[in-house]
Amino acid sequence: MPSWATKKVSPHTIRRSTATHLLRGGVDINTVRDWLGHVSVDTTNIYARVDLETKAKAIARCEPEPTKAAKHWSKDKGLMTFLRSL
Repeated sequence: MPSWATKKVSPHTIRRSTATHLLRGGVDINTVRDWLGHVSVDTTNIYARVDLETKAKAIARCEPEPTKAAKHWSKDKGLMTFLRSL
């Protein structure tokens, strides 16, 4: 890539980038932790924190699905007849 000619790309940069892409791709954080050789998952969490795109996708998955409008109970003649009989 010509744009890299002016940038310093170290092995650590490639390592961090790979870890971030693995997490973004859905690889379990403990698997990434093990691959990186981290003793604590807290160290690996640094890579998860920097990825705002993944956070936005996770939040979007938590939004409730649109539901069908519930049938209004007062229009149910059978239910109304039952309620009146009580």
